[in-house]
Amino acid sequence: MRAVPLAAALVLAVGLSACSSPAADVLAADTSTAAASAPAGIPQGAADLPAPPGVLPAPAQRTPGPAVTEDTAAAGPATPSPAAPARSSDTHMDPAATDVVVNKRRPLVPVDFAPSGLRQPDVATATDNGLLRPDTATAVEEMFAAASADGVGLVLVSGYRSYANQESTYAYWVGQYGDQAGADTVSARPGHSEHQTGLAFDIGQADGACTLVSCFAGTAAARWAAENAAEYGIILRYPLRSDGTTGFSAEPWHFRFVGRDVSLAMQDAGTRTLEEHFGLPAAPSY
Repeated sequence: MRAVPLAAALVLAVGLSACSSPAADVLAADTSTAAASAPAGIPQGAADLPAPPGVLPAPAQRTPGPAVTEDTAAAGPATPSPAAPARSSDTHMDPAATDVVVNKRRPLVPVDFAPSGLRQPDVATATDNGLLRPDTATAVEEMFAAASADGVGLVLVSGYRSYANQESTYAYWVGQYGDQAGADTVSARPGHSEHQTGLAFDIGQADGACTLVSCFAGTAAARWAAENAAEYGIILRYPLRSDGTTGFSAEPWHFRFVGRDVSLAMQDAGTRTLEEHFGLPAAPSY
């Protein structure tokens, strides 16, 4: 693992922290309804922020949620989902498979699933929250190396997040918005986050520009990743104007390993989300 240079790391530390889509879509401004309801001082499109203790990349006004105690962890999800959970026999439900689809209506089964064999990829990282599944870590290493060869510096901002960390993250956003409805536009409830699979990760640009905020879409890092990720079995998971399907505002930094068969098929077909590609119902809400 290589740490980013000190100057870049300091920039990233105050940065903010969702199919290959057409470049025009990736670069367009996010105009989702979440913008209208966000509390003052909170950026848009900041879903699923990493929440390991002490390393949340965030501006001074944003702090991690309180530590999860044994009592709260044992209580299960911060808020029970009113929707009936998907059956474990449904397709694309195996949390250990690369084709698993996790969203607001498809919780992980079991809800506290933890992947095995997590490792830190040998790439530049902004925090110590970069663990990924072995197959995902290898794909990330290959993608980052290719970007570097093209003169684009990528940095890994966050990877795996446990059920307990997601509880803390979601509770933090409920506190910031004042209710679950607001929090649900930017953060997954525990057991519903792709980060818990070890297949999802957030990227940044090596100079720290626009880390985990919507302006990241205009950076060289975002453009390169959106155009080339499919070659490495990786997709942009939350493209612009897909919140009605994915349930989240656009996140030009959130990528997901699915394997080359799926990523290239999505690219060829022009499908932008896993839900569309696999013919699964949209998940705009719980």
